[in-house]
Amino acid sequence: MKNIVGLLLAAGSAKRFGSDKLQHPLPHGVSIAVQAARHLKSELDRVVAVTKPGADELAAQLKNEGCEVTVCENAADGMGASLACAARAAGEADGYLVALGDMPFVRRTSIAAVRAALADGAALAAPYFRARRGHPVGMAGSFYAELLRLRGDEGAKRLLAAHENRLVKIPVGDPGVVRDIDTRDDLTPPLRI
Repeated sequence: MKNIVGLLLAAGSAKRFGSDKLQHPLPHGVSIAVQAARHLKSELDRVVAVTKPGADELAAQLKNEGCEVTVCENAADGMGASLACAARAAGEADGYLVALGDMPFVRRTSIAAVRAALADGAALAAPYFRARRGHPVGMAGSFYAELLRLRGDEGAKRLLAAHENRLVKIPVGDPGVVRDIDTRDDLTPPLRI
């Protein structure tokens, strides 16, 4: 069994939401980030979650879900910085599943499909819903050094673009892979979790 680590990015600023969206409860009472963590943790033995400085309550909630939590001191620099922090905390592995803390509707089957593609030797893998690339994005361990060098707010977009010919596209019938929560309006209409 390959050592594939989940990297949960939960260090964003949530400016458009108007409050701490990651701790905002979904209709069944579980917070957005905790739901995202539960789905990732259900398919992976090890999940490293990244939070921003001062998000102690969120960090505690994610630890309670079995995640290893690391605080990214330069989280304000953007998603690339958070992803580099997560990779550094995870250390070298056979592969990584990069998931976002504001995407609580991703189905376990989609996570499992990306994990399986990595385990079968894919360099990069991502779920696609109606031709749109979603999350989580799988990356082989050979990208570790590149992950550590990420900066800014693009996350891994440039890395994916540079290696697009190595990306395994996994068609899924799961709208959750492209549904993130940016504003309160994104919470309605409620989807089945």
